[in-house]
Amino acid sequence: MKNIKEVTASKAFEMIRNGAVMVDVRELREAEAKSFDVEGIMVVPLSDFGKRFREIPKNEEVILACRSGNRSLMAAGFLAENGYGKVFNLQDGMMSWDKEGLPIRRSAQEGFFARFIPGMLREA
Repeated sequence: MKNIKEVTASKAFEMIRNGAVMVDVRELREAEAKSFDVEGIMVVPLSDFGKRFREIPKNEEVILACRSGNRSLMAAGFLAENGYGKVFNLQDGMMSWDKEGLPIRRSAQEGFFARFIPGMLREA
């Protein structure tokens, strides 16, 4: 897609630390199970994107992310077509973020014992 720049996970992380906004376009169940652990992340699922995209700040750098980079590329193109000028796509999405060892927040529900002992795996 034209006007959409792809950024690596490490570059995206640096941009976020410098004020860029990350928007996760995965479905809520995906984002709840394993999410990008960055300040100010927005979750706007692609299935709701057409209705909710105006929640995304228009005059800031925006990095779109998903699992592999495909859904976020579609969302980035949509934003660019609707007047967003500083739009970036996270290349290879969560897969590259995880591979580079960047901060991830996992659901406490992932642990085997969490099904039997509520709250056992709460984050400190």
